[in-house]
Amino acid sequence: MKILFLDQSGKPGGAELCLIDIAKPYRDRALVGLFADGSFKTLLEQHHIPVEVFTNQPIQVRKQSNLLQAFGSLGQLAPLVAKVVQKAIEYDLIYANTQKALVVGAIASFFTRRPLVYHLHDILSPEHFSQTNLRVAINLANRFASLVIANSQASQTAFVQAGGRAELTTVIYNGFDTKLYQTSASDISKLRQNLGIENQFVVGHFSRLSPWKGQHILLDALAQCPPQVTALFVGDALFGEQEYVKQLHQQISQLGLENRVKFLGFRADIPQLMAACDLVAHTSTAPEPFGRVIVEAMLCGKPVVAAKAGGAIELVEHGMNGFLTTPGEPQELAKIIHTCLEDRQQIATIASNAKVTASQRFDVININQQIAQAVSNFLVGYCH
Repeated sequence: MKILFLDQSGKPGGAELCLIDIAKPYRDRALVGLFADGSFKTLLEQHHIPVEVFTNQPIQVRKQSNLLQAFGSLGQLAPLVAKVVQKAIEYDLIYANTQKALVVGAIASFFTRRPLVYHLHDILSPEHFSQTNLRVAINLANRFASLVIANSQASQTAFVQAGGRAELTTVIYNGFDTKLYQTSASDISKLRQNLGIENQFVVGHFSRLSPWKGQHILLDALAQCPPQVTALFVGDALFGEQEYVKQLHQQISQLGLENRVKFLGFRADIPQLMAACDLVAHTSTAPEPFGRVIVEAMLCGKPVVAAKAGGAIELVEHGMNGFLTTPGEPQELAKIIHTCLEDRQQIATIASNAKVTASQRFDVININQQIAQAVSNFLVGYCH
């Protein structure tokens, strides 16, 4: 089976990292078509996955775009659609990995009569998307997709509540190569030394800098913690969110946290940095579709505290393999940081439980088998 994967991004986010793992087993009979150039293309090439950039013109539609803006983008979509249609004829299946990829993939599916799989990595709700974008995504998925793979129960529920057809959906969590999350004690020690955090209790936060990712919540919690508690922010601003970064720096000054916060920007050594932390915090203020960072921290054998909403609830069992806090509540977060600081033995047990759970539930080989099975099941029905 030859698969044409489609993705809108030039930069590797959670959906893109997931796509690498899905595309790998098909690399001798697949192509990843991107709607933007960038470091994601390089990453695919490093994994020997065939990739082609179909357009370098950014699609001017955002998650909150209205109907007028959506129609305005149709003209610029035409050359991209033509290219995808031409390419899709050579493949048996179109696999749309993002929402913009769904739009282009649906049109290509219509013209080429190739079946369409939509991998849903978003919670399709008014909190995240405009009504226009929601209607477009749901209608296209209902009309053209033969299968919708949701990355969590939360994503599936939101899809159905927004009007999506439940019978199209199946839930398959993201997969991880567990071998990538093993770091030696000497490497951890060296990294902590290089970062100047040897004697600190380090809380790591791994995501792009964005208001809904809630870095400001961690700063408020940090101000309520003892001086040896330090925060590492790994990630940077995307999509015009530089104003938020300024606000974070102002907040740090106001709270007197200048010596207790480090911004590391985008990094490739995420597993190593996680291993160098004492606790990993996830502080999203809106429900997260899955929560890749949560599973990565678990695989690194680190305790994780996550915002109690969306996919995070499916990953973390409070007090057993991690902690859950009310979204947007810095006091609760500060309390858990205190607990982790004071009861290292209990925390070590929780981190160990987390590693075992995550290794069993999210192993990439099992997840890829689930995806392959789901695709072949629907193809049998499609052909008949």
